[in-house]
Amino acid sequence: MPFDMPITELLAGRLLASPPTLPAGNELVPDWAPLEPFARPPTPAAVLIGLVRRPEGHTVLYTERSPDLRSHSGQVAFPGGKIDAADAHAGAAALREANEEVGLEPAEAKILGYMEPYFTGSNYLITPVIAEVLPSGPFVPNPGEVHSVFEVPLKRILDSASYGRFSIKRGGKEHSTWQIDHDGHVIWGITANLTRKFRDLILGEA
Repeated sequence: MPFDMPITELLAGRLLASPPTLPAGNELVPDWAPLEPFARPPTPAAVLIGLVRRPEGHTVLYTERSPDLRSHSGQVAFPGGKIDAADAHAGAAALREANEEVGLEPAEAKILGYMEPYFTGSNYLITPVIAEVLPSGPFVPNPGEVHSVFEVPLKRILDSASYGRFSIKRGGKEHSTWQIDHDGHVIWGITANLTRKFRDLILGEA
């Protein structure tokens, strides 16, 4: 870390203390333009950016989605999903999803704060929830949703040399996202973009 203070103390001054108020759909610009205008309001969602405390330093928690899922199958993601009516707030939704996907007990995660919402070209409005995680045991992937669980050292996330570009064509148009290659996993799309936003926030480069 290029700072004298622990990462948790540093983030306390850079994150939102409570879940942000979600802006109206007509005020939002998606990360890539859809082929047709959205026919419904955006779906609120939350993801957990988990800073796992390990003896060698913090890592960031990722999942590889099951290849059997209809949406984004096989892609790398943060634990998370839609915010349900029963969820008290975005933080509660992210912790619930992390419990369902990888067996993370909510008591083992301390929410440090929130990032600004991220609007996707698939009409999801995502609130990133940042938490420090002290797991009591290994993460166990839910086979119905998650193929594998892995962690990337925070030092690697902070290193600008870890990032490349990933290009994909949709409807004849080329879109580009950040990309991180780690131990056989390719992180791209929304997850890589959120990772980069998190990295820039830590380093004050947002």
